Amino acid sequence: MTDEATGATDVAEATGVADVVGVWRLVSFHTLDEHGTVTPGPLGDDPVGLLFYTPDGHVAVHMTSAAGPPPYLSYAGTWHREGDRVVHHLTVAAEREWIGTDQIRRLELDGDLLTLTGTSLSTQDRRVLVWQRLAPSG
Repeated sequence: MTDEATGATDVAEATGVADVVGVWRLVSFHTLDEHGTVTPGPLGDDPVGLLFYTPDGHVAVHMTSAAGPPPYLSYAGTWHREGDRVVHHLTVAAEREWIGTDQIRRLELDGDLLTLTGTSLSTQDRRVLVWQRLAPSG
């Protein structure tokens, strides 16, 4: 179905991003060190968050610890897909030094699960985030 005003679905299909577009709930967030040891990510054992991908190329991510702030990770900007990678170009961020950077993540889709793997801007650790697609509301 296409949004008549924006042609959003047509854009998503034409650019190969239709399978990623939507709202995703954070399932897990952990860190891998250089030896492959898995530890909780910067938000602890039970993080919560939402990831929004629009068909016209906008992205927003909001994550926090379920135990409450701090810490809090948040950014927004534009995105595009390059095969098995997704690139987030940050135009707004909770951390000022992130603005203007490109966040490149390896992307894996398995049904309604989306796994994004990349490198932390702050520590250079490998981060693995698993997201579950939310059903459309309404």
